[in-house]
Amino acid sequence: MPKLHPQIEAVLKAQAAAGLRPIEALTPAAARAQMEETARGRKAEPLPVARVEERAIPGPGGPVRLRLYWPKEADAGDPVPAIVYYHGGGHVIGSLDTHDFVARNLCAGAGALVASVDYRMGPEHKFPAAVDDSFAALQWVHANAGGLGADAARLGVHGDSAGANLAAVVALMARDAGQPRLRLQSLVYPVTDYTMSMPSYGKFATGYGILTREAMLWFRNYYLCRAEDAEDWRASPLKAANLAGTAPAIVITAECDVLHDEGERYAAALRDAAVPVEYREYPGMIHAFFGMVPLVDDAMNAQRAVWAAFKRAFA
Repeated sequence: MPKLHPQIEAVLKAQAAAGLRPIEALTPAAARAQMEETARGRKAEPLPVARVEERAIPGPGGPVRLRLYWPKEADAGDPVPAIVYYHGGGHVIGSLDTHDFVARNLCAGAGALVASVDYRMGPEHKFPAAVDDSFAALQWVHANAGGLGADAARLGVHGDSAGANLAAVVALMARDAGQPRLRLQSLVYPVTDYTMSMPSYGKFATGYGILTREAMLWFRNYYLCRAEDAEDWRASPLKAANLAGTAPAIVITAECDVLHDEGERYAAALRDAAVPVEYREYPGMIHAFFGMVPLVDDAMNAQRAVWAAFKRAFA
């Protein structure tokens, strides 16, 4: 079996000492509260950004809240690239606040306007509400780029876990709609197949952090309306009939993660469809490592890889 990185072993010991409860043992409200508390306890300082602002934009089910982050480069007056960001949390938990640290780093590191999306989640708003809100947010940023000081021709999407699922899906929707043309889709340990049939679900079912196989079942049951939804490409982008013509991608996986195989498989499927792909697997890492700054060195290494990929795509 793969060996956990010593820094990850230390994180898991700290989580156990803090009394972190299994997601599958909680109600959605309690799981959300636990994630918010964990995020507040983070000791890392994010990179500085020029300014932050919240907007409510029209959405298919009512207003959708965005948190907008401008980089220091925007102060020069020239249009900056833009990245629409979808937070993780299994389509049930997570928020603009839990992922504020990563959003600020992405803004400063990539030198881009970041629009973080507060999409609707299950169980209150089941599939495909999150998808509909996510695409509406991408369309809004594209249509309003000029007023935001952004360049509509330099646009990308980024997400982690469930957020990477949404980023992959909206990249396909943008391809099908003919716009906006995305320069990059950045997918960090994405959910790409909600049938949960990949070998990594057995290999890393338990003992590798908060995202167990049972936790994924919990998320799936609260997000999808029915089992058949897992066959819909808007829930499982790996099920899309054709991936050709979608945006170039960077795909990041953690070696010791139930989602490892579907992330790796999605990168391969994109490559098979002649989509340019940069694939990076981080040995000894677990799900959610991307935000574990400063405790895990590869968290910042992976973030830097994403920033660099956006900079190349926007150049």
